[in-house]
Amino acid sequence: MGPGSGDLVRLDPMAIALDEARSAGRSGEVPVGACVVHAGQVLARAGNAMRSTHDPTAHAEMRVIREAAARLGNERLNGCDLYVTLEPCAMCAAAISFARLRRVYYGAADPKGGAVESGPRYFNLPTCHHVPEIYGGIRATDAAELLRGFFGQRRAGGT
Repeated sequence: MGPGSGDLVRLDPMAIALDEARSAGRSGEVPVGACVVHAGQVLARAGNAMRSTHDPTAHAEMRVIREAAARLGNERLNGCDLYVTLEPCAMCAAAISFARLRRVYYGAADPKGGAVESGPRYFNLPTCHHVPEIYGGIRATDAAELLRGFFGQRRAGGT
């Protein structure tokens, strides 16, 4: 059956985030991707862009939070969900809290730089104002393989 035949197309936000991660990796960025979804629609999608923008805050999560907020015309992303291929760092966790995202779905854990279930566990801190629902390990193998491949190539002297 083709388009318009009545088939439901299921949105796969983590697949979108993984596509963004692959794109970032091809551009020489650490392959992390993210998207923000509201009411079944993707509001924003992006990959890491720190190197290309010369901006240390241009993590995939920060980029999609900014874009989604601009599209909604509101700094609060109530009812929105974030899908990201890597456990968010402390900076991104703080932005997630300030944006009031409803849920965070992430792929690979980041024992070194993560701040959700690793490291400082930002959402467990008493100074954290909003705590989203957290779901880790979503397509973690796919996300981890992207990262391993990228860093393996860099260590081997590749681009």
